[in-house]
Amino acid sequence: MEFHDKRIVVTGGTRGIGRAISLAFATGGAHVFAAYLSNESAANETCVMAEGLAGSITPVKADVSTVAGAQLLINQAAREAGYIDVLVNNAGIIRDGWLAMMADDDWDAVIHTNLYPLFHCSKWGLRKMMSRRSGSIIMISSVSALAGTAGQSNYAASKGAAISFAKSLAREVGVMGIRVNAVAAGLIATEMTAGMKQDLVDGIVKGSALGRIGRPEEVADAVLFLASGRASYITGQTLVVDGGIL
Repeated sequence: MEFHDKRIVVTGGTRGIGRAISLAFATGGAHVFAAYLSNESAANETCVMAEGLAGSITPVKADVSTVAGAQLLINQAAREAGYIDVLVNNAGIIRDGWLAMMADDDWDAVIHTNLYPLFHCSKWGLRKMMSRRSGSIIMISSVSALAGTAGQSNYAASKGAAISFAKSLAREVGVMGIRVNAVAAGLIATEMTAGMKQDLVDGIVKGSALGRIGRPEEVADAVLFLASGRASYITGQTLVVDGGIL
């Protein structure tokens, strides 16, 4: 029960990989504050799934790509204790398309949704960690950032930025006892990937070492490791969880 009574913030925490992360921390006894933008049904389902766990999940409706939304989330998570222990920046979207034909709105939406929360939530989250000189921030990135994926120039750019952001921030806050890392996820079975063309999925799976799609829980396990004391000397790193795609 390493995370018993720890205060955890997960953006995009009520669906897909984010939900798996929220549930994993709650299983370990943590108080999880799971941000979501608009899907009330998914938020309610996540709460039902958390019933009976050692910890708890509190859904927080907030647009974390804005200052106000990030402040609302972080302040609610820190309200009782005055601090947070872990921030997982997971919120993100995809809008795939060939760059030559990509709509400006599709570029802007992905960059805005995937990058702005990193800045706003990390900025305000750090302020709830610095006084205690401890904490962990984890960015959810993608193997697209490392290998490149045709039709995902906007998504790959945003996820590559998440890795660079983590490396730079790790150097800023390490002296305060705060660690910053990233997890680069491969093809994971979520609603986001369910809409991918089957031939593309089959090609990725065939080219991987393990020959299968990953589960959200397998990404969550990597996140919990990086947030734990077992990773106390790890910062500024990217842990690839892709089944051997790279």
